[in-house]
Parts: sequence; structure tokens; C-alpha cells
Amino acid sequence: MSVIDNAVYVDGRRAAAPGSIERAVDELRRCRDERVAGDGSADTQSFCWIGMLRPDLAEIHEVADEFALHGLAVEDTVNAHQRPKMERYGETEFVVLRPARYVDRDEVVQIGEVHLFLGPGFVITVRHAVEPDLAQVRHRLERDPDLLAHGPMAVLYAVLDRVVDDYMPVLDGLQDDIDQIEEQVFQGDPHVSRRIYQLTREVIAFQRAVEPLQEIFAELHGRFAKSGDSPDLELRRAMRDVIDHATRVRERVEGFRDLLGNILTVNATLVAQRQNEEMTRLSEAGYQQNEQMKKVSSWAAIIFAPSLIAAVYGMNFDNMPELHWTFGYPMAFGLMIVAALALYTTFKLNDWL
Repeated sequence: MSVIDNAVYVDGRRAAAPGSIERAVDELRRCRDERVAGDGSADTQSFCWIGMLRPDLAEIHEVADEFALHGLAVEDTVNAHQRPKMERYGETEFVVLRPARYVDRDEVVQIGEVHLFLGPGFVITVRHAVEPDLAQVRHRLERDPDLLAHGPMAVLYAVLDRVVDDYMPVLDGLQDDIDQIEEQVFQGDPHVSRRIYQLTREVIAFQRAVEPLQEIFAELHGRFAKSGDSPDLELRRAMRDVIDHATRVRERVEGFRDLLGNILTVNATLVAQRQNEEMTRLSEAGYQQNEQMKKVSSWAAIIFAPSLIAAVYGMNFDNMPELHWTFGYPMAFGLMIVAALALYTTFKLNDWL
């Protein structure tokens, strides 16, 4: 069986620990009959609390039949993967919560799921993940009988308080990773974009678990407002404290999402800036290389002109013009100098030299 704990509470104290779901209903009825027989007052705060972990289909339907749970709520429990919500089916409240914990090594937010059925005289908690350990919540309430005497709503408060408190380490883990990402961005880490994207997905998943709590607390506020100041004043004060914590969590998660979006934009800007600087550097290198090529080409052309003239007049054919001319050598030599000076002047005027 997936039943982790099963107890009947009278006046905030554990009165019985039935061995089965049927026995829990019988024990609750017996306790209430004894209260009526003893002082003649109706017992409205005694209740049984059945805690279940990953129940199978048959176990869920067994509980549903015993406590007349609504079919739609049972279907949600069977299918799981529900968003946080609070719905009322007759006299039964159905609450879905999404606890979370942060795995720092993998930078992953693990989202669990807890379902609560709260009705006249019973609380059924169904966990679809090991965390959070509701046994600790139960022990905490049992150490405070005055609070537990408020009945099923006290259990809802305690579970909400535990879920919201467990959000704090998640926020701290996300904050540490965002700080590391900021350092990576300004250090120019080429792999930081992928990390930003992955962490943004985890923040969004966490936000989906936190954001709907606002609707649940608004519903609870309306319920408490209708109930008056007594006897739920203490419970209302405790619930307001949880609401304050949840509001701070929601605001920080929204801040994380905005901050990661800004970091991604800054990273893209820095990457583009580094690319532009690299392109500028390559352009400057190309310009310098081009200037060097112009100089080399210019000197090659200057040297080529005299070499061409010397090569032509160095052929020593008998029928070459000016070969036996008295001024042939001075003319050839002068032609070389004039050609070289003309080329040098041309390249110099065009800033090639």
C-alpha cells in the first residue's frame, strides 16, 4: 500500500492510528460519537489525515469511493502533471501544489506535485514525488495541538508553508548560477549563451509552479474573510505570513527571468562587438597587407623596366639598331634611368611608395 501514515486527530492530538482507510472512517465516527455522548456538543474539528505516496489507480479509487471524492478531482490525481490550483467540489476542496528543489550540479529545478483533498472530517494528501517529506509537516503540527485543532485547513496551511519554504533554496541556487553567468559573459566565455538559455528554461518552469499560488491565496483570503475573526484568527495570521513569503518568491522569480533576458541581450551585444572588433582587425591587417603589396609591386615594376631594356640590348644581334652607334650605350643607360624615375614618380604620386 502507498499509505505512508494514517491517523485520526481529536482536539489537535493523535487519537488513533487505523491500519486501513476503512478503519480510519470508523475510528473518526467513533471519536465523534464519544464527543457527542460526553458533552452533547457536535464535533466538527476531529478529522482523519491519510498520507499517500505514488498511489496506484486502485488505491486512488478506493479512497475516492470511501470519501465520495468528485470524479474530476480524482481524474486529475490519476493523471497528475496539473498546474497549481484550488477547486471546490461540494464540501470538498481539491488543491494542487508544485513543490520544487534545485539540483545545483545539473542546474535543474526538479518540480514535484502534491494533491490535497480537504473535506468535513478528512484530509488526504497524495504525493507524486518523494519531496517534500510531509511526515515532517505532520510531526510539526502534532507538536502544536492548538494549531492542528483548526482541522483540515491547518494541514493545508502547514503544507503550503513547507512548499513555500522549500522554494527559498531554489532561489538561492538560481541566484548563484546567475552570478556565475554574469562573470562568464564579461569574460567572453563562448559557451555562456547555452547556459543562459538552459537556466532561463528552468526559471520559467519554476515560475509556472509559483505564479498560480497567487490565485490559491486569493481564494483562501476570501474564505477566511467570510469566516469572521474567530476561531480562525491564529490560522489567518499564519497564512498571511505564508502569503508574504510566496509573494517575495514570485517577485524574485520574475526578477530572475527579466535579469536573464537582459544578460542574454548584453551577451549578444558583447559577442557582436567582439565580432566587429575582429572584423576591424582583419580589415586593418588586409589594408596593411595591401599597402605592402603595392610597395612590392611598385619596386618590381621599377626594376623590371631597366631589366627589360638591358635584356633587349644584351641580345647582340648584328642587325640591331644602334648596336654599333657611338651613343648607343649612353642612350640605353639613360633610357633605363628615365623609365625608372618615371615609374617611381607615378607610384609616389599615387601613394604606392
